[in-house]
Amino acid sequence: MARIDSLLSIVVDQGANELRIGTNREPKMLAHGVAKRLSIPSMGEDMVRELLGEILTDREAVLRAKGRVEASYAAEKLGGFQVTLTARQDGIDAIFLRAGTRHADKTELATPSPFSTARAAPEAPRTTAAPVVRNGATPSESLVRLLAKAQALGASDLHLFEGDCPRARVTGDLRRLDDEPPTSIGDAFVWKGAAEAHLARGGSLDDAADVAEVGRVRLHIYRTSSGIAASLRLLPNEAPTLSSLNLPLPLEELALLPNGLVLLCGATGSGKSATLAALAQEALRKRSILLVTLEDPIEYALTPSSRSLLRRRWIGRDAPDFAAALRDALREDPDVILVGEMRDPETIGLAITAAETGHLVLASIHSRGAASAVERIVDAYPPERQHQVRVQLADALRAIVAQRLLPRTRGPGRIPAVEILKGTRAVASLVREGKTEQIATAIQSGRREGMITLERCLADLVQAGEIRADDARRVANDPESLAAYLGK
Repeated sequence: MARIDSLLSIVVDQGANELRIGTNREPKMLAHGVAKRLSIPSMGEDMVRELLGEILTDREAVLRAKGRVEASYAAEKLGGFQVTLTARQDGIDAIFLRAGTRHADKTELATPSPFSTARAAPEAPRTTAAPVVRNGATPSESLVRLLAKAQALGASDLHLFEGDCPRARVTGDLRRLDDEPPTSIGDAFVWKGAAEAHLARGGSLDDAADVAEVGRVRLHIYRTSSGIAASLRLLPNEAPTLSSLNLPLPLEELALLPNGLVLLCGATGSGKSATLAALAQEALRKRSILLVTLEDPIEYALTPSSRSLLRRRWIGRDAPDFAAALRDALREDPDVILVGEMRDPETIGLAITAAETGHLVLASIHSRGAASAVERIVDAYPPERQHQVRVQLADALRAIVAQRLLPRTRGPGRIPAVEILKGTRAVASLVREGKTEQIATAIQSGRREGMITLERCLADLVQAGEIRADDARRVANDPESLAAYLGK
């Protein structure tokens, strides 16, 4: 039995589906992205090489030439694994993903196409296949035409479903494109590798593409109970400027901060990625910096000035996960680090550490408001660590910007409503002492420091005739405060 099989047997026994090892890194075991306990110390390069054995030696020349190699590995009595080897300057990383069948035979090749019927894909067996594959598909010519049409309508997203009419999201509402033929997902994309077979086994695909006629497109293809669906986000060719976002208060000073943590929060589609990209572009334009971005996938185009450097990493393609990419970034001499999303305690902790150690960290997190963003960060940790996290966050936090996008009453498009919290001494004290319920009061009294509550911003937009009162009530965190600002 190969040496690596001893670790893979632990993966199988624990119901996990992924093993990650690397030079001078602690091995990690995950169950569909969720870390499971694996108490093994960091390994030197000799140990990593010994574990990988022929998996590495047979492919090392190609690995050194290309930087990345994928292969299949049949572990004795354990089944098949898909192996990804990545070369680093100081060593080697390896990721083992359990294959879709228990044994490494040819049954995967016979997996039926998920597009074999007009409305519904065949039921796939329950497996431990990886839930997401990246770089699996790009838009076909027919889909490029449809994307161009959606863009002409001012759509932010295009939704496809096998055998059904396409829908475009225009100013927040879904619009049925009745003059288009029913969708064939199989024909809408140019497929790479085993992407179709992965979908048939119940997986999903993430990708992004630069389409000459449209611009940058982010896509997600996934299996549902009644067929295959796809969601495509249309992105501008260039990152927006802060001035073009129509924000109620200026944010340029956030891009010029020497260090600290700046958080953008909001639901999916709230515009936080656009603001994050605008801040990064502002920093590149006005400062002499090295900016490292960690994204899944890479979205808005950023352009460095003659005085700046830009390094972009796509999570899942250029780095295994956000935490690993953040650890790498701390060794890459960055001035500013953009983290596309803080998803787990390890990533959150590394981002705060980076902010504490002299870097400006721009990051996004899913949260409705500033206070809930603080609580989400703290609640990601067990109770015995939460006080320490509050102290670290209080010292590192510079600002939180929470966003909503609402349809305009004057013309097409949507306008942002925001809540802005600044990391003043008073706010830091509230965070440190766990008095997050008082943050709203601190924001209300902090207009001079550039703060504003969401409800105040919504009321201002209603009173200026920019948005409808009903839309404002729909997204408010505190309807009573909104009513008081509106005098109703």
